[in-house]
Amino acid sequence: MAEKKQSLLLRYLSSTDHKEIGIMYLIYALVMGVVGGFLAGVIRMQLFHSTGGVVSPELYNQVVTMHATIMIFFVIIPAMAGFGNYLVPIMIGARDMAFPKLNAFSFWLLIPAALIGIASFFVEGGAAGGGWTSYQPLTSAQYSGTPGVDMWIFVVHLTGASSILGAINFIVTILNMRAPGMSMMKMPLYVWAWLVNAFMILVGTPVLAGAVTMVLFDRHFGTGFFRPSEGGDPVLYQHLFWFYSHPAVYIMIVPGFGAISHIVAAFSKKKVFGYTGMVYAIASIGFLGFMVWAHHMFTTGLSPTVRVFFAFMTMLIAVPTGVKVFSWLATMWGGSIRFSVAMKFALGMISLFVIGGIGGVWLGNVPVDIQLHDSYFVVGHLHYVLFGGSVMSLLAAAYFWFPKMTGKFLDEKLGNVIFWCMYIGMSMTFFMMHYAGMSGMARRTYVYRPQFEGLNQFMSFGYLFMLLGGILFVWSLVKAIRQPVTGEVKDDAWDVNDIQDSLEWMTSSPPPKENFKTIPVVS
Repeated sequence: MAEKKQSLLLRYLSSTDHKEIGIMYLIYALVMGVVGGFLAGVIRMQLFHSTGGVVSPELYNQVVTMHATIMIFFVIIPAMAGFGNYLVPIMIGARDMAFPKLNAFSFWLLIPAALIGIASFFVEGGAAGGGWTSYQPLTSAQYSGTPGVDMWIFVVHLTGASSILGAINFIVTILNMRAPGMSMMKMPLYVWAWLVNAFMILVGTPVLAGAVTMVLFDRHFGTGFFRPSEGGDPVLYQHLFWFYSHPAVYIMIVPGFGAISHIVAAFSKKKVFGYTGMVYAIASIGFLGFMVWAHHMFTTGLSPTVRVFFAFMTMLIAVPTGVKVFSWLATMWGGSIRFSVAMKFALGMISLFVIGGIGGVWLGNVPVDIQLHDSYFVVGHLHYVLFGGSVMSLLAAAYFWFPKMTGKFLDEKLGNVIFWCMYIGMSMTFFMMHYAGMSGMARRTYVYRPQFEGLNQFMSFGYLFMLLGGILFVWSLVKAIRQPVTGEVKDDAWDVNDIQDSLEWMTSSPPPKENFKTIPVVS
């Protein structure tokens, strides 16, 4: 038994199989999600009382910074990449990714990134404490002279390199390795989502890498990119940072859009409504995502003309997003809907993402944004998009594709409990953040005015619901994995082949090493 476990471990450690690499991404994201969730718990404990008292102000800033960094760079993006790595080659009828060794290298870059990020808590001065945005001059050598910021910069470099290499692999794989007969407009929507996503990563990530490198040079090598005394400008950093970090929101949600399209169609027993419109919508999101970054900067003194342009573009990007939402609703209309756990998570994602999107339209209005900037309204909006959108779509994908990946079903009864824990807990915590922000509570505060204490305690109870949901989800995974493969899972686990042109349901569950005995031909 020990030899079997050891051989399995060694197989994964040395693997270049896209399926095993995808599973490693997902395990990595799950483990780091536990770390990020623990840090979220520290934040909620600190804010349970208006006077705080759980952690010091310095440690609180570090916890807030690393919670966001871990959840974005170590949880959501790797989890999306995990499903993409596993599914995209199978969906297009390929044997593997175009560059299998590069694929493995992309994953293994994340391990030292995580170790450096966690280790930064234990160096002199602690981890980076300037927020995940790391604004200048707050993280300059003058105000943050400790090594934590430098370690944060290296974390961004490593995760950025991983993303760029992975994106190149996805683009080459999708453009060159499709099955015979699969034209671009016959690709599954999940594959389209990953193609657009990969181009977004390829355009945006090098800009962030350049920005944090400039910070590193300002801190240690005497340059003055962001120091006004040297002719630099701290607002330049914001432009560079948000040029990546607003598209990063779409990088974290676009693959989720693709997954939701598959799930809604499968459990409505209908083909996706408006396939061509969905393709153009997702491509439009990819393009317009790079045209809206300065809506994060309405309070920095931008000219009225620039403000109006970015406000308009922010409204405009809601149009293709709306196309996707209404296409999902039209897919369900008149369908024979089966409310499986995957479908419930998909519907939860749609409803929560719409609320988050409406909050985004609010914040795209210059006068409103100036009032709500850096308030808890923004924190609530962010979490509705990233938790309500990204995490709920990941959970939907997990329940939908787990049978394909393992040959086993996740417990549907337990899944229903997990769904309601997540949905109720998320709504309790993040909806009330909007109210707190509109009432005047600033974000990133260590202590706050007593009138917000009741709201914050309500939010903290919501966190407990999400924590329970997370624990039950991990238990559900462990329970399913420990069960033997009985052969009850068919190739087409959800009976979707008649309504979904996606090749993963044409191979065994789980797929063989080469994915298909013979490469399928798409007619």
